[in-house]
Amino acid sequence: MTTLLLARHGLTDLTGPVLAGRTPGVHLSEAGRAQAAALAGRIAGVELDAIVSSPLERCRETAQAVADGRAAEVEIDERFIECGYGEWTGRPLKELAGERLWQVVQAHPSAVTFPGGEALTAMQHRAVAAVREWNERVGEKGVYLVCSHGDVIKAIVADALGLHLDHFQRITADPAAVTVIRYAPLRPFVLRLNDMGELRLPEDSEEKDGGENITGSDAAVGGGPGTT
Repeated sequence: MTTLLLARHGLTDLTGPVLAGRTPGVHLSEAGRAQAAALAGRIAGVELDAIVSSPLERCRETAQAVADGRAAEVEIDERFIECGYGEWTGRPLKELAGERLWQVVQAHPSAVTFPGGEALTAMQHRAVAAVREWNERVGEKGVYLVCSHGDVIKAIVADALGLHLDHFQRITADPAAVTVIRYAPLRPFVLRLNDMGELRLPEDSEEKDGGENITGSDAAVGGGPGTT
């Protein structure tokens, strides 16, 4: 089963008050660099077969902090770039909250195409397609990290949970938090969500839970023993 670690980039000076979107030259702030270093430490015990990043600077810098301790190279995949917010890019969130489209983004995001920008459904499609391709690339025993953006991560998680995109606003992706998804033959399993602790992955074994995981995709009825 292939394991994906989804990490959101660390803080920037625009994170929070402004919708940075694809604005070039947005780098990690001092706090963001500290978050990236802490992220690298939290996942230091996890062997990674690939480290992949959105092309935007804040993601590349976060991913590089993870790669530096491993003598690994960061691979850029354009499909993990931030959603194209078009004319909303660079505007204060308080101002955007007054737009009629804001409520559609909140309640019916699958209907949203940002003015002069990208549809949220298109964003989800490209990101999920990229995950599927990377799963094949690293193989069924592979473990890899993707550093991306909040809405992209939420869209990938919604797909893994079998949720319609209209429910993706129920998911949280904080700066430098890690979400872990394991892709089994029949279904994904979300192992961690928006996690800020030290990461230790459970063993990938069909014998776990009394050997009842017949297909490699079976859920543990009753919950199972967890990681010991």
